[in-house]
Formats: sequence, C-alpha cells, structure tokens
Amino acid sequence: MRTGLLAALLAVAVAVLCMAVVLLVYPASARPASAQLSITDLGTLGGNSSRPFALNSRGQVVGSSYTASGEYHAFLWKKGKMTDLGTLGGLSSQAYDINDRGQVVGQSRTASGDFHAFLWEKGKMTDLGALPRNYPFSAATGINNRGQVRGHSFTASGDLHAVLWEKGKMTDLGTLGGLASQSSAINDRGQVVGYSDTAAGENHAFLWEKGKITDLGTLGGGGFSQATGINNRGQVVGNSDTASVNSHAFLWEKGKMTDLGALPGDVSHSVAVGINRRGQVVGNSRTPSGSFRAFLWEKGKMTDLGALGGGDYSLAYAINDRGQVVGESFTASGETHAFLWEKGKMTDLGALPGDFPYSVATGINNRGQVIGQSAASGNFDLHAVLWSK
Repeated sequence: MRTGLLAALLAVAVAVLCMAVVLLVYPASARPASAQLSITDLGTLGGNSSRPFALNSRGQVVGSSYTASGEYHAFLWKKGKMTDLGTLGGLSSQAYDINDRGQVVGQSRTASGDFHAFLWEKGKMTDLGALPRNYPFSAATGINNRGQVRGHSFTASGDLHAVLWEKGKMTDLGTLGGLASQSSAINDRGQVVGYSDTAAGENHAFLWEKGKITDLGTLGGGGFSQATGINNRGQVVGNSDTASVNSHAFLWEKGKMTDLGALPGDVSHSVAVGINRRGQVVGNSRTPSGSFRAFLWEKGKMTDLGALGGGDYSLAYAINDRGQVVGESFTASGETHAFLWEKGKMTDLGALPGDFPYSVATGINNRGQVIGQSAASGNFDLHAVLWSK
C-alpha cells in the first residue's frame, strides 16, 4: 500500500518501454553515511525520467516513466526489472498505489481519449469506469490489502467526488453538503478519509465508513480542515484552522479532534502527513524563518527531527510501523538530500552520482526499504530510486 505520504493532497503529475532497463547499484559507502543502505537506480521505460509513487511490503515499486517515444506509462518494478503496464488503449498511464497482493491502481487514457481509473493484476489492466458524464473522468489513487480501491470521478454536473470501487462496483461517497469531495487515504477496514465542501461553503475533513460520510469538524476556527491519513485503528490525521486562524496538525479519534500544536518559535502552521499503527504521527511545522522542519508526534509530545548538517529545512513524507521517517532536507552545503530518521538520528541517504546531487525520499515500507527520486545525470533527469540493505 501507499506508505505515507502527503501524496493525496499534492498534485500528481509525472513523467513514464524499453526491452532492457539498465540498473545501476551504488554502495552506501560511496555516498554520505546512509544507514547501511544502498541506492539503486530503477531506470526508465526508455525515456529520460521516472517517478515512484508507492511500494509494498514485498519491495515492489510502482510509478510512471517516460518511454522512448515520449509518452509516460505506468510501471511495476520488482526483482531488478521495470515492467511497462501499458494503457487502456490511449497514449499514457500512471500507477499510484500497490497493495501487498501486488494489485496496482492508477489512471490511463482510453482509446477515446478519456481518463479512466484502472486496476492492474496478473498482467491485465482493467478499466474501472467512471461516473456518468459527457466526458468521463476518473482516477484510482489508493488500494488496501482487501482490494478496495479509492479515488475520484467527475459527476454528471461536473463536480469531483470521492469514490470507492469494490468487487466491480463503483460507489459515490458523496459530500458534506457541498459540491465536491476528494479522498486522501484508505485503511484495511475500508474506512476512507479526505476533504469535502460543506453546505456553508467551507472545506472540512471527512471520514467515510459503511455508506456514511461524517464531518470531522475543525479545531474551532475558520472553515478549513483536511484529513491526510488514517491507520487501521481508525485514527485520523490532517490539519485544520484553529480559533487563532493558524493551521495546525490534528489527530482525530473516537469523535474528538486534538490539536497537535506546532514546533516552538512559529506556531502559525503545522500539518500531519501520516500515522502508523502505533499512533505515531509525522508531519511538518513552520519555523520562525519561514522554512519548515519535520516533526514526530507521540504521546502528546512533538519532536523536531532536525535537518541534515544543522540546517533549517526538512520535510517528512512518510513513516512506517517501526517509527522510521523519510523525507528531504538541506545539507550543510545547500544541496537537497533524502533522509532517514530513526531513534533520534537523521541520516543522509545520499544521491546518485552526477553534477546535481539531488535526492528525495517519499515512501518507506516496514522492512525499511525506501523509495524516492534522484538526479541521474548532468541534465538533472530524475529517476526513481530504491534504498535497501
């Protein structure tokens, strides 16, 4: 499944057939200290760049890559080989998530030029369809280990709604009284979270379960909240306006929304991007300089995860059930490098060799395998990479 990340609320755009993909493996000792992890260039489908979106517990990676002909296609990478998943008859596709059964979901152009959600399994890509509309549009952005798929689709009136696919049936999750809704995460119990317009024109976090959509409210101020993650215990995280018009990370549990606060110095903004099964919350908080620092919240305490080289900037994107956090940070020399934070220590994961030593870590599974991107050449082409032991 998707390992964290912020992704549901970030704009998803990428770039993604070659008969042989060249895989370059660089030992950890060749880069900055990297927690005994090696970086593997997952290559491309014949084009210049590739981007991973998710990995599962088996170390299988999905994402999108440019092909030799200039289109981007969904890919599945496993055991050293990148496979082109094809399309629904159109030119492009991209894969957004994979579960532990190896089922892949994403979006593809159809032969008629529409964008449709797909489910890929055992070599076959299936069109999941879309809500009725003159110009059908849908995308599948997440899948749990039961095979339930979340995503979104335009309605006949042109509004975007969160939807759920299960056993061949698409369900419109509706809204909180307003026009639009969008999902951001699903757990293995089939609970879906996201954000929706309300009848009053505000934007609120929601929890959908067993046919019912529930407004999670706000932290007492403004008209905005959004849910970004949920664990299998039903604990929800996100961010919300407060009574003082700040925006703070929250934890929602059993009907109560708790303000997680912000790091000292600038309490105006924080956001939670993920939660693991132990209830540890990872996110980012603004600093007095206007930059951001990654944080870990646990048992009522928010901890600053620091930055590489003592800098002022770091962003966390994902956390696993072992409490390992990954993201990006400025180094002492001003470069942007992927990091792994564990047991109080932030480690530089390094980057692929080249003129532009850039990297970012966006996901981590419970085995400690990390996905991300790194600049692969002097042209600053970004490739999907995997850090592993």
